[in-house]
Amino acid sequence: MSGDEVRDAGGTGDGARGGRAAQLKHTGLRHGWTTGACATAATTAAYTALLTGDFPDPVTITLPKGQTPAFALAAEELTGDSAMAGIVKDAGDDPDVTHGALVRATVRPLPAGSGVVFRAGPGVGTITRPGLPLPVGEPAVNPVPRQMMRDHVAEVAARHGGSGDVEITVSVDNGEEIARSTWNPRLGILGGLSILGTTGIVVPYSCSAWIDSIRRGVDVARAAGRRHVAGCTGSTSERTVVAEYALPEDALLDMGDFAGAVLKYVRRHPVDRLTICGGFAKLSKLAAGHLDLHSARSQVDKGFLADLARRGGADEALAAEVAGANTGLAALQLCAAARVPLGDLVATAAREEALSVLRGAPVAVDVICVDRAGTVVGRSGVR
Repeated sequence: MSGDEVRDAGGTGDGARGGRAAQLKHTGLRHGWTTGACATAATTAAYTALLTGDFPDPVTITLPKGQTPAFALAAEELTGDSAMAGIVKDAGDDPDVTHGALVRATVRPLPAGSGVVFRAGPGVGTITRPGLPLPVGEPAVNPVPRQMMRDHVAEVAARHGGSGDVEITVSVDNGEEIARSTWNPRLGILGGLSILGTTGIVVPYSCSAWIDSIRRGVDVARAAGRRHVAGCTGSTSERTVVAEYALPEDALLDMGDFAGAVLKYVRRHPVDRLTICGGFAKLSKLAAGHLDLHSARSQVDKGFLADLARRGGADEALAAEVAGANTGLAALQLCAAARVPLGDLVATAAREEALSVLRGAPVAVDVICVDRAGTVVGRSGVR
């Protein structure tokens, strides 16, 4: 993997400096592309063909962090009033169930002023329950991929004289069958897969390789004299920590789902302060005693969240609603409406679990919970 590829995968930095990109470089694992990136590339190619008659192949897109990958087309079709392009998803070395799936986008013009409308084609799910980042009834194309597609439609329209008013139907070949291997059916996403991704990049998590990279990240931070490091579940939480504390890159640990790996290594190799930052749902798992936060190995315990809500002043009716919520986000929203600080309660419980794993090591800990946009929804004090 080249230095440019490492920077593409993680943002900035090199192996000597530590941080997210250095961890990926250390593992030797190849990154891949999200379904959101593939759908954006397919949309860009299809809309270009709709306006010009020709499909760009390969098609280049710009990801949220500025990387510009190119994708070869695996399928294309141009009719009188629509264009379809397909991209085969390459998940790199990540054991992703959607690796090799054919992601298609069909683009049709709409009347002026219609904007961009999203439809779920075959193999893409539809939201049927509250608590997800999209309203009930919407196709399961997540907010960041939607924005990526809107941005690229606008760019193509500006370049080739289009209006930018289009319907985008995203589909995934065999997506409904693949989705049975995911949590989508339990979450009320029916009919297929979700189109996901906040960076466009799939960071591969081989357990042994990534845990080893976490250890090397701690070593680099200590060697650089860093007294405050942060373990983050992903790029969104990493941005939040940088905004909160202005930590340098070599003080950032991409812990992914491996909270236990960070805590156990810091227990043996202490720093003065450890901040743990991640999505509310993932950190609710840590709060409940799980050290591996991967969805295949631990789940959000809504009964536990209900107990926390009671401690925060929730009555039994609200606690019952929390216990029956579809997702952790739905539980958080219920409590926020009732002014019960569930985010702070989860952060505090997660800090206590972290301290129990540290077993008295001289490390002060604080925890920050964020939502998908990176907004802080809960925090603990430092202890």
